[in-house]
Amino acid sequence: MNDITILRRLAQIIESRKSAETDSSYVAKLFHGGQDKILKKIAEESAETIMASKDGNTDQIIYETADLWFHCLILLAFHELSPDDVLKELERREGVSGIQEKASRTSD
Repeated sequence: MNDITILRRLAQIIESRKSAETDSSYVAKLFHGGQDKILKKIAEESAETIMASKDGNTDQIIYETADLWFHCLILLAFHELSPDDVLKELERREGVSGIQEKASRTSD
């Protein structure tokens, strides 16, 4: 399986569940709650990823990062974006030092 295949499949599943019944779909429940509910989940998953890292538990780091990525995919779908949009940006940055990339931003 291509590494990106899973991200694309998840994005398609998320897209298909946007308008599902909230009592039958976690994704639909998040969409129904709006951007603030989605952002709250991302903040929660980010904190859990940080704590897993501080604890040094590699299994938990993987588990929490998967949760974080999943919720980021939901946020992308909320904004009508896809994993490919993020991958294009990462590809654009490839080979550019982080210092150069940050300096090229107009506002930070």
